[in-house]
Amino acid sequence: MPLRLSTKLYAALASWAEDDFRSVNGQIEYLLTECVKQRKKDGKYVSETIDEPFEIDI
Repeated sequence: MPLRLSTKLYAALASWAEDDFRSVNGQIEYLLTECVKQRKKDGKYVSETIDEPFEIDI
């Protein structure tokens, strides 16, 4: 399943994944799993601004 990410977002995820000793795919799966758990737990998104685009300053 292809996933299109900006170069900056991919780099940020890759760095974070390396810090957590995960592959980029593993990091994305971990983050999505945590978001789904949070949503199921209290019916809310992790952040109220989760759907707003954000800028990554790298």
